[in-house]
Amino acid sequence: MRKCRFFAAILSLIVALAALCPAAMALEQPELSAKAALLMDAKYDQVLYEKNADTRLEPASLTKVMTAMLVLEAVDAGQLSMSQEITVRSVYHQGSYYGFEVGDKLRVEDLLYCMMVSSANDAASILARTVDEDEETFAARMNAKAAELGCTNTNFVNPHGMPVEGHYSTARDMYLIARKAMEHETFRTIVATKQYTMPAIPKSDGSGETESRKIYNTNALLSNWHFGSDYLYSKAIGIKTGTASGNNYCLLSAAQDEEQYLICVVLEAPMVPLDNGKNDRRQFSESRQLLDWGFNNFSRREIVDTVTPIAQVGVTLSATEHVLVRPEAQLERTLPNDMDTDKVVRTIQLDSDSVDAPVEEGQVLGKLVLTYEGETLGAVNLVAVRTVERSALLYRLNQIKKFLCHPIVRIVAAVAVVAIVVLVLRKILTPSRRNRYGSKRYSGRRNYRGRRR
Repeated sequence: MRKCRFFAAILSLIVALAALCPAAMALEQPELSAKAALLMDAKYDQVLYEKNADTRLEPASLTKVMTAMLVLEAVDAGQLSMSQEITVRSVYHQGSYYGFEVGDKLRVEDLLYCMMVSSANDAASILARTVDEDEETFAARMNAKAAELGCTNTNFVNPHGMPVEGHYSTARDMYLIARKAMEHETFRTIVATKQYTMPAIPKSDGSGETESRKIYNTNALLSNWHFGSDYLYSKAIGIKTGTASGNNYCLLSAAQDEEQYLICVVLEAPMVPLDNGKNDRRQFSESRQLLDWGFNNFSRREIVDTVTPIAQVGVTLSATEHVLVRPEAQLERTLPNDMDTDKVVRTIQLDSDSVDAPVEEGQVLGKLVLTYEGETLGAVNLVAVRTVERSALLYRLNQIKKFLCHPIVRIVAAVAVVAIVVLVLRKILTPSRRNRYGSKRYSGRRNYRGRRR
């Protein structure tokens, strides 16, 4: 008895400890101080992490990603060329700027590098006024492009991102813009550049030219020029920094690790003083944290293949009674490495329990929906694995059956039956005409044998 109680106590303890263990899918989420953040598997457009991703905030100089994309679109359309020389008509010397003067002549290419590498506001303003007559018209172009990309919480007022009322975006919208921009080869080259040499600029009064000057990337994941090597990230491939109001900072970053391609958005992260006298620039440290978390904990995994049949559908009008169905396409998702895919719930939704022959191989007969802990992972069509021929005899018999079962035929048949029944009953219940009128009447005197008088 004591042994039984002892083992029962041990078993209870094991069960209690197991209950305290987190589930395999309960992947620990990063804790960030940024007001908003988003980590995406950019190759497959899948969310890995989000925090206030749809909250409107200042995009700051992340705005320049859209500006650069529109300038490159103008180049691709033949409106501009990378080597085209631009004469500066007006200058914008606020925030971060290079220091161009009216009358300076610069190539479109140099202005793009200046805007995206060193985050020069004056370069952004010059480029906007080159594509359109003024910044207001260019801002309208920016907003039209944002809407085209599916942005629903973005409004641009200027091409550089200096804080102004009505200029806002979200982490999700900035991801959409960044993902599209990163599809352009020239854009990717520019934002991955660690340093660039700005050419000497002839002075407008003809007295000579300014000296050439090196500019360095403000993205500390790529370059150690501005903030040292603490934030360098070997997988980083771009893209843009930003400074918002109130000592808050932003970073759009992209990173590649073999086949994995992630884009991270961090908006309005603080700068926190450290005990060693340095500052923790959270836009960089938290971006690195998110990127590492994504690379280390997620991978592309197959949930459904196209080979294994998973259900069958009945077949009529054929000697074959059923046909197997399989997923039409392979289904993959970027999932936590420790997730047990055997626990994925597969819901089969057939269009019907049976189908008339002929059935063609690859014919869609239903859908497979996959969920995990209430979250839909995806859906795929279910198709016939082979062709099923129709039986001519069964088809003819079915046609006859359909004809006989047609409502009009049934009504006509019913009317005919009723008519026949009425006629029969009438025949039975009604005396013949001969008996009523043609037969001889028997006189009451016939065979009378009364007495004679």
